[in-house]
Amino acid sequence: MGTNRIAHDVTEDAVLNGRLRLRQPARGHRVGHDAILLAAAVPARAGDAVVELGAGVGAAGLALAVRVAGIKLTLLELAPQLAALAAENARLNGLSAQVATLDVTSPPRAFAADGLRPEQAARVMMNPPFNDPIRQRASPDRGRRLAHAAPRATLVAWTKTAARLLRPRGTLSLIWRADGLDDVLEALKPAFGAATVLPIYAKPGESAIRVLVRATKASRAPLQLLPGLVLHDAAGRATTAADAILRAGEALPLAQI
Repeated sequence: MGTNRIAHDVTEDAVLNGRLRLRQPARGHRVGHDAILLAAAVPARAGDAVVELGAGVGAAGLALAVRVAGIKLTLLELAPQLAALAAENARLNGLSAQVATLDVTSPPRAFAADGLRPEQAARVMMNPPFNDPIRQRASPDRGRRLAHAAPRATLVAWTKTAARLLRPRGTLSLIWRADGLDDVLEALKPAFGAATVLPIYAKPGESAIRVLVRATKASRAPLQLLPGLVLHDAAGRATTAADAILRAGEALPLAQI
């Protein structure tokens, strides 16, 4: 990922082999593989209304818009600085996106004020804060801490918001810590079925580090576990499969429904 500093506190970085440029804070939480993997997992089609919860600078949603032209994208972000960068990144890349500065856990009336009504979305995507500060040390950097540290209740609240925004048979796509998969499946139970899980491995022979999960609102279909994606070979080089996703912008099997 090529980086240029455009201000003392903002850099411009090239992702997807330069097909997407992202301006982001120079310090704190930075765009990484998780956002691009999430974008590759969303089964969107042209014309779909897609909402990204906790969008940050818009990396995942905009990466999806690069892959699937013609989606109706809304980026929802609580931090005003990041929301402003998300809007700037959409313009920078010639992509259309509505940006709402809003807490994911806000009541429905706050969403309605930003034009986000119940059951209007075909797809919701999210990369929620996934480190439980009770069990894991949080980063001393506030931006990184807000992006990565939250109690399990946050996952439940975000999933409820996703369920409210999605139409019946709409899909939720998310990325989470692999060792927290049980928390994800529990949070999905009230409103979702057809959970499909794709593990992400850093290297062959190691435990999974992430899981990508797609679930369908109001479905009763059973859980599916897909073959995993390995990011690096034993020597630390990117695998062909990972390059296809992270550089060429290809879709993961989760994007097929």
